[in-house]
Amino acid sequence: MVEALSEAERADALDGLPEWDYDEARDAILREFIFDDFNQAFGFMTQVALIAEKADHHPEWSNVYNRVTILLTTHDAGGLSPRDIEMAEAIEELVE
Repeated sequence: MVEALSEAERADALDGLPEWDYDEARDAILREFIFDDFNQAFGFMTQVALIAEKADHHPEWSNVYNRVTILLTTHDAGGLSPRDIEMAEAIEELVE
């Protein structure tokens, strides 16, 4: 079973993900991505879906035209876990 991050672990992890916001109420991280158009946004979502499926860790997300919002939390852990941080880092590599 995956355990939620401690407060210190969470703070350290968030320092490495400056573009992500912390949602205290859900113990989750989220980020909005903006692309030139729907095709770019959908292509990005496809890339994230492949990463998520391989990791067996799926984001909560939404898409409206050129915007994709991703929220990461680990329901089994009751909050933010190392799996979320790893997923966020993999997503960041897609947009660098």
